[in-house]
Amino acid sequence: MMSETTSEEQEQVSGPAFFGKEVRIWRMRAGMSQRELGERANYGQQYVAKVEAGERLASRSFAKVCDEVFGTPGTFVRLREWASLHGYPAWFLPYVQLERQATGISNFSATFIMGMLQTADYARAVFRAAHPREAVDKLDARVERRMRRREVMEKDSPPLEWCVLHEACLRTEVGGRDVMSAQMAHLLEEAESPHVALQVLPFGAGAPPTPGGFTLLRFDEGPGIVYADTAMAGQVIDTPEEVESTTARFDRLRADALDPQGSLAVIRRVMEEFAQ
Repeated sequence: MMSETTSEEQEQVSGPAFFGKEVRIWRMRAGMSQRELGERANYGQQYVAKVEAGERLASRSFAKVCDEVFGTPGTFVRLREWASLHGYPAWFLPYVQLERQATGISNFSATFIMGMLQTADYARAVFRAAHPREAVDKLDARVERRMRRREVMEKDSPPLEWCVLHEACLRTEVGGRDVMSAQMAHLLEEAESPHVALQVLPFGAGAPPTPGGFTLLRFDEGPGIVYADTAMAGQVIDTPEEVESTTARFDRLRADALDPQGSLAVIRRVMEEFAQ
């Protein structure tokens, strides 16, 4: 049984902080030091300290070891899942949960590079532009949640992530030249994965078949879904007609875009321009 904490107290701390508090309580009940728990999980003492302080969300493997050590079958694994979702806007939660189940993620980035491919500095600049008066700690929490979504690509069988990037995404200076140079380098690094495919839609391709970006999710079973951002929130669409229509648009985008090799050459060239 987990320690008694009210829902109001849970809301006052971040998901990772709440998870870390529980780890500390159960570790102390077990009479273990941070070093001893870390050794059981093949992590160092500093890792355990950061988890308990809420400075980082524990890995799935660490959560499993906590369940084994503390005799709480599945409890810390489920708590970690809750912690990983805690803090997302209510309208975005359905998409995040679906994203974790997807076998395919197809994205058209029309204005900004898609969230799962952003560096922390790029994401911070995007959020700062949208929330210019927000406190630093809240902004950092937004960035941390966005970086956390990358975990879906670390699974044993990750989805195929296919992104068509409009050239405007590469050349819009978000966060400054150094941030953009590092972002381009990050894209090149991500493209080395067999699970990631990048294509650039050049300015010369003309008007794209859709004015805004979107994401298509595919699943082993059941129909796919479309996610599109709006000025106020995001929208998850699962009507077969809209999914089919958006899939056709993505196919046209891929056809009009440069091939992967040519796309990486453009990204590399833009990176070098920003680095000058």
